[in-house]
Amino acid sequence: MIPTIAEAARRIAAKEVSPVELARDSLARIARLDSSLHAFIRVTEERAMQDAKAAEERQMRGALRGPLDGIPFGHKDIYETGGIPTTAHSAQLRDHVPARDGFTVRKLAEAGIVLMGKLATHEFAFGGPSRDLPWPPAENPWGAGHFTSGSSSGTGAAVASGMVLGGTGSDTGGSIRGPAALCGIAGIKPTYGLCSRAGILPLAQTLDHAGPMAWTSEDCALLLAVMAGHDPEDPASADRPAPDLSLSREWRGRRIGVIRHFHEQDNPVTPATLRGIEETAAIFRGLGATVEEVTLPSLHEFYAAGWIILSAEAFAVHEQRMRETPMLFGENLRGRLALGGLVSSADYLQAQRRRRTLIRRTAEAASGFDLLLTAAAPGEAPRIDDVPKWASLEKPNFTVPFNMLGWPALTVCTGFGEKNLPVAAQIIGKPWQDGLVLAAGHAVERENGHRAKRPTVGEMKPG
Repeated sequence: MIPTIAEAARRIAAKEVSPVELARDSLARIARLDSSLHAFIRVTEERAMQDAKAAEERQMRGALRGPLDGIPFGHKDIYETGGIPTTAHSAQLRDHVPARDGFTVRKLAEAGIVLMGKLATHEFAFGGPSRDLPWPPAENPWGAGHFTSGSSSGTGAAVASGMVLGGTGSDTGGSIRGPAALCGIAGIKPTYGLCSRAGILPLAQTLDHAGPMAWTSEDCALLLAVMAGHDPEDPASADRPAPDLSLSREWRGRRIGVIRHFHEQDNPVTPATLRGIEETAAIFRGLGATVEEVTLPSLHEFYAAGWIILSAEAFAVHEQRMRETPMLFGENLRGRLALGGLVSSADYLQAQRRRRTLIRRTAEAASGFDLLLTAAAPGEAPRIDDVPKWASLEKPNFTVPFNMLGWPALTVCTGFGEKNLPVAAQIIGKPWQDGLVLAAGHAVERENGHRAKRPTVGEMKPG
């Protein structure tokens, strides 16, 4: 039985389980499963046992640092780890060894996490899934050969399969919430500025967010409590009091707005996904909340402006490499970056102007609501080899709007569709209401019962 972070923390605190035992169990699962899942770029076995033994010593002394002390954990391989290679899943950085930990890496280490290793991503969090990179793409634990979404692909696969109990992700257009949706876990993109991006390889500075991924919303709240905090090295980091991440909330009197046109008209979802959204709305009604339809600007408006901003900012990050060593990029990322190089300054400025208009219009439309609800992904995970190179341009996704807005957004599992593959909903809050969003996810997970079901990874068969 794979515990959640919250369950493991309680057992560690009660001295019912040792952090060393947990680490050995995780290493055994990695050894058994990762040759097929490819979730890890690098397993840090020696570091893991050092961390676990130190946590066990604190456990025996009654000096645990908190609920993350002794928890098996993994970092997306764009999070810089001092003395441990950080590759961004790219030949460009195959030998890159940072001198120090990034801000959130350091905070999590200080909280006592046990570092199991570095996790697969799409190349530089933008180019994937690709088979022309030094490491293969991560595969979905719910079905061999199926897509994890991206770019926090390794974290999604590692958490869903129980190889780690939690991990870091980054989210520029949905890279936490997409893998959480297809891998059947929880993942939150926090309010812009809540978690520092210092020491995380950038993609698009005005859209990048850092956040946690875990089996439950409760676990994400435990992780976010440590990851959040002001960092002067990130100019977008907010200097404000820590958010209230308590999960016990009163739902009577709350208003939930269902963005029905997103998932029924702008990008129609599969029947299983729609059923999960409707069941989630019914859960909120049963808890005493009022659920009504809300109309925002269309997904197409958000996506058109968001894609221009993301592409232009990504090219600015990688322009020198594109000029000097373009062939060290995989084909997918090289093409996407080249497209970004064609965006003019006028295009970029107009997109940022449209962004401000979309922020204003959304704030007005959502003014009477506490939370919003829509899809996190259009449906179940496709096979990796069926994902088109330019899939991201074919239809607008459900996650980009909330990168554009900077609002907190959480993916929760709402059931299963074809071939027993997960489907999900997205719960969105106003800025700095991350705790309310996580409390809503926690309430939904308790009611829908889907956290009791894990993938039978050892029995995976091609779908």
